[in-house]
Amino acid sequence: MVVMADEDATLQRVAEAVQRRARQQGSVTARDIRAEAKLAGLPEDRWKDVVAAVKRELHYRQGRYYPSDPVSARRADAEAQQDKVAKAIRGLIRQHRASVKQQERRGEVRIDFLQPVKVHAADGHTLNLLCRDVSTTGIRLVGTKQLLGQKVQVELPQLRGAPLMLTTRILWTCAIGDDLFENGGSFLEITTADESPYPKLV
Repeated sequence: MVVMADEDATLQRVAEAVQRRARQQGSVTARDIRAEAKLAGLPEDRWKDVVAAVKRELHYRQGRYYPSDPVSARRADAEAQQDKVAKAIRGLIRQHRASVKQQERRGEVRIDFLQPVKVHAADGHTLNLLCRDVSTTGIRLVGTKQLLGQKVQVELPQLRGAPLMLTTRILWTCAIGDDLFENGGSFLEITTADESPYPKLV
């Protein structure tokens, strides 16, 4: 009786893990479910019991199990993208900190993010703007264009490798001088040049 109770408790934990994985990935396969069951130490033949336990939360279509709540799936996808962006930006910050530390001779290290960046607008034009500062969630850009409401591709140069490309939503714009504007954007996801929906005009 105790063994059965332990197995049932483990099965419930596996079912919850499968639901989380489905929300994070967008869907799971039977192989994923068997892997979760095996990882938890359940007998191999009980993976179908896991499927039965999640039948209300996941629905089967064309060989995969999808979250029944598409809103939750989209939210999980957005959160996963934000985690990916934050990890990439933290790496970029570490690179700059190391670079500045090597060059800085004073006792106190000062990190400066003033640098030129390329921004690919929705109309296909490439703008050369100045990055004023950057965080794991967003960026401030200075230039001669107002980009309020636009979704743009920002290229952040890295010390090693190709530039980091981020899809960015411009949330606010303010004038800071004659024909000079500051644009504040929030990072949405990391993209590559091939994935960018905006063609570059030559």
